[in-house]
Amino acid sequence: MKGRNILIRDANQRDIPAIMELIHLKAEFDGCLESVEATPQKLEIDLFGEKPLAFVLLAEVDGDIIGLATYHFIYSTFLAKPGIWLDDLYVKAEYRSHRVGQALMLRLRQIGQEKGCGRIDWTVAVSNEGGINFYEKIGAKLINKVKLCRLDGLSITVE
Repeated sequence: MKGRNILIRDANQRDIPAIMELIHLKAEFDGCLESVEATPQKLEIDLFGEKPLAFVLLAEVDGDIIGLATYHFIYSTFLAKPGIWLDDLYVKAEYRSHRVGQALMLRLRQIGQEKGCGRIDWTVAVSNEGGINFYEKIGAKLINKVKLCRLDGLSITVE
């Protein structure tokens, strides 16, 4: 990795196969490969359709896509400002500790600044010590006063 430039760029439709690969690698890393329901067709609509629901930053080295950050915009009524929700941050194992995650997070911070965001939020698994150390190193505050809540699948269905 030494001496090789990391390029961070917005994903486009041609990147869908690489995005799918990284989603599967991230799910495998998280121990929940069976929960991936994404398809190339769904990603094409949701990420690159008329009204994108989310955005993807890709990290490349020598033309190889090696990492991603997926995000969407949120709004804080307390701050009366938009924010960013970082959904996934993933770097292929052989490229970790080579500043790729830092480069992705730097670009995300730049986007937040450009859009006038008040904050960037995300979750990290309590068992992901490497991730926690990385986030603390880049200046993130870990907030333990809240718990993630979720309604999914049938829980969303209203009768």
